[in-house]
This record gives sequence, C-alpha cells and structure tokens, in this order.
Amino acid sequence: MRKIRGISPPHNKHTNCSEVRRLPTPAEVHIPMKMHSGKPAVPVVKVGDDVKVGQLIGEMGGYVSSPIHASVSGCVTKINDNDPVTGQKAMSITIAADGLNTLSPDIKKPVVRTLQEFYDAVRDSGAVGLGGAGYPAAPKLAIKNLEDLDYMLINGAECEPYVTADTNTMVADAKHVYLGVKLLLEYMMPKKVCICIEDNKPEAIKTMRETFANEDNVEVCVLPTLYPQGERKVLVYNITGRIVPEGARLADVGVIVTNVTTVAVFARYIACGLPLIKKVVTVDGPAVNNPSNVLAPIGTPIRELFDFCGGFKSEPRKIVMGGSMMGIAQPSLDVPVIKTTNCLIACSDISVVMPKQTACIKCGRCLAVCPMSLMPLNFETAYTTRNLEMLKHFKVDMCTECGSCAYVCPATRQLVQAVQLSKELLWLEKRAQTTSEQKEVK
Repeated sequence: MRKIRGISPPHNKHTNCSEVRRLPTPAEVHIPMKMHSGKPAVPVVKVGDDVKVGQLIGEMGGYVSSPIHASVSGCVTKINDNDPVTGQKAMSITIAADGLNTLSPDIKKPVVRTLQEFYDAVRDSGAVGLGGAGYPAAPKLAIKNLEDLDYMLINGAECEPYVTADTNTMVADAKHVYLGVKLLLEYMMPKKVCICIEDNKPEAIKTMRETFANEDNVEVCVLPTLYPQGERKVLVYNITGRIVPEGARLADVGVIVTNVTTVAVFARYIACGLPLIKKVVTVDGPAVNNPSNVLAPIGTPIRELFDFCGGFKSEPRKIVMGGSMMGIAQPSLDVPVIKTTNCLIACSDISVVMPKQTACIKCGRCLAVCPMSLMPLNFETAYTTRNLEMLKHFKVDMCTECGSCAYVCPATRQLVQAVQLSKELLWLEKRAQTTSEQKEVK
C-alpha cells in the first residue's frame, strides 16, 4: 500500500464538546430549491399559502434530486425565480414565520418492510450528503448489485478545521446513528459497516464503540488525524486498501460512503416521520465572540446565527460556509442556512490576508502531500497554456480540490483555483463536442 498523504492544519475544534444550542424561530426563512446535487426541487406552494413545519414545499425535479420541506410554520410571502442574495438562477421560497411551529398533519412514520420502501423513505426524508457534497442519499444507496457490496463506510472523520457538527451527531444522537446503521444492515446487507472517525475525537469514538459493542458486522475504525481523511476516495483507500479508478463510482469497487449525520437524518424520518428541516451548524472563527454548535431551521439567514453567538469581536473580513480548507466565501450575511451547511467561519483581517504569489521553485511539496498522488503544478501550467490534452493526461478530473497543495506551497500559488478553472475548460470542450455531434445527426 502506498504511503498515506495529506497535511495537518490546526484543528481549531473549539466546539468539540459543546452542547448544541437551539436558535429561536427566525422571523423569516429563505429556502432555496437547489440545496443538493442534480435537478432543483420544484415549488408546490404559491404566494399566500399557509404552511406547517415539515410540509412538502418543493417536490423532486428528477431522479437525482431531493424534496424540500418547510422548516417553520407561517405564510409563503415570495417565490423568487432568482436567488435574491447570490443572484444565481435558482428558485427559492420565502416563509414569514408565525412563531407557532405547528407540525404538518402529513407527518407520519413511513411504512418500511422492503428494500424499495427503504429507498423511498430515504428519498422522502430529504436526506442528502451532509458532509458538504449534497448528493441525494437515495440514488447514492440504490446501487445495482447489492451482492457485491463489501463495505458501507459511515463517514464521521470530519477532518476540516473548526467543524464539529458530525461529532455532535455521534455523541448526542447516537440513537439515530445506530438505527440508521441497523436499517442499512437489514435492507442493503453490506458485508461490513465501518464507522470512520479521526483519533482527535475521543468522545465520539467512545460513544460509537459503546453503541455498537454488540454488533458483529460493525467496526469503529479510528484513523490518524490527517487532512483530507474524510474525502470519500481517500477514506475508501485508507480503510479498505482499494483504489477507485478514474471515472468509476465507489460502488464499482464494492464500497458505499455516506455521512454519519445523513444516516441519522433518514433514521429519524423512518422512526417518527420528521424530514430534514433543521441543521446543527458550527459557528466559529477568529471574529466570533462565543463559538457554538447551533441548531437552526433551514433557511435562517446566517446573520442570526452569528448574533445568537454573541456577534463579532471585530468586523469580519470574510465569512466562509464550510470548513476553512474547502469552504466557500459568502457574499452577504443574508445567505440562508441550507441542507449542506455544517459550519460558518467568521475570519478576522489577519487570517485572510492573501500573501503575494511568487514564482514556483519546483520544490515538489505539492506532489508530496497530494492524497490522490497527482501533480498539481502541471495543472496550473496546462491551464495557463490552455493545453487540454495535458490536463487530461495528468488527470485533473481526479483532483478532489482539497487544497493540500496550496496549503504547503511556499510560493503561495493558487493551485485549487487553477484546477477548478481547468475542469471548467474540459466541461466546455465536452459540451461543444456534444453540440457539434447533435448538429451532425440532424
């Protein structure tokens, strides 16, 4: 087996053992119909409708999609064709909360007795990849050859700095993690289930070991703390020794990886009928007064979470949604919490000053830390020269964009941005080729 590669940034897990605090019901929620990979959901309510907590407000837009439910009770005041905060072409629904949080009469436990009913329940729960990827859980689990499923990896690595939302799930909601794993064992019948946790989370390790002590087919796998340990292909290799080839799915090597909080979400839905309407979000960063884990309704403006945590020590220079390595800078404090929001980081001036780029000195540090054994420098060179064949040759599509290369680069080259732009170039080429082929057919 090859040497495990990665980096060791500061953990900054300030909220690791903090109790989750429940955010008061916001006056208004702004719920996008695009909070997952695949097709956006389609609104099934109209302006002026009264809605209840857990009521379906957006139905799936296709097979790879996810239903969306009201996180508060109240009145639908707007349905926007474009996201009013980011300007993206994505529909959203605004609900003025009535403060009553009245549950929808439609909430009821689903009937689950067969594999298909299990898949249907996972779909109806609204569960998606809650580690940040957002891929709908039902199509991920619905693989063709279950008899070839050797491993089900429950991802609780949470290797990103600051983020502790999944750790909270394993410690405070072990009951639903257990129920979710039992459902996977019953209906999907993997040969082995591994609960994957980094060794800097001793309380989560202890809780999971106690929870699954009597389950022969379940193992709590403790991994060294090394970023990006939780990346799915990295996790597959580090647990099973199997390499996922370029263009292949994890299921092609007999493995499925799913986030631990995702498992708890669909388990809770099957237990009581309540879909995904709230998220535990880690609120932290150098500019935050009181870092906390906060339970917030989906659609809540992120400013309310920061206010709930005592506001800012100083005016933040940047707000990041997600971890500090792969998170996305936000344009406004009016951006809402969405299904995949697991962390909000308020950065101070010092922490976001970008050093000046200098010439590459060919030191090879980026090669040494790349978890996929790629050559990041060649991607930057190929992008600069628009050499698409070179990008394909060095397998830019295999890059996970973890940022390890940029983290160790002494010249502070913007390698991740070069990769993202390179992938867009290849996508544009593929689209142009498809368009040309379609014209020839006509």
